[in-house]
Amino acid sequence: MFKFNKILVPTDFSEQFGIALNYAKELAQSTGAELHIIHVNEHTVYPADVGIAQASFIDLEIELKTKSLNLLEILKDDLVKENINVKIAVKSGRPSDQIIEYAFEERIDLICIATHGRSGFEHLLFGSTTEKVLRKAPCPVLAVRIPSNR
Repeated sequence: MFKFNKILVPTDFSEQFGIALNYAKELAQSTGAELHIIHVNEHTVYPADVGIAQASFIDLEIELKTKSLNLLEILKDDLVKENINVKIAVKSGRPSDQIIEYAFEERIDLICIATHGRSGFEHLLFGSTTEKVLRKAPCPVLAVRIPSNR
């Protein structure tokens, strides 16, 4: 069996994340790996002529980071109760780029990420974070496909 020391699970706090987390938990418990959970807030795009209102956008980004960190802390507490060693992080930017950068920096051994099943125009417009991570990750990626009947 492969030895994983660090497993990364990106989250958008969706139901799909919960399913991917279950896979990662099983692997972490069976190998003794440290579980890393990361959430990425995408940068806010400011209108060109906002004047004073831009300060409220900055406050919004700080609030988003704080709320994300609070949610991750709750999740971490639950996982620690299951005897899983957990590290959490909140980043800002393009999710795929931040996930890949984090994996490089932390020397992650496996990324466990859910697929969202976008197709057609939506996939063309938004792309796929999972697909970009699969192509550029510095380590193996376990892409957890979520059944379409969910």
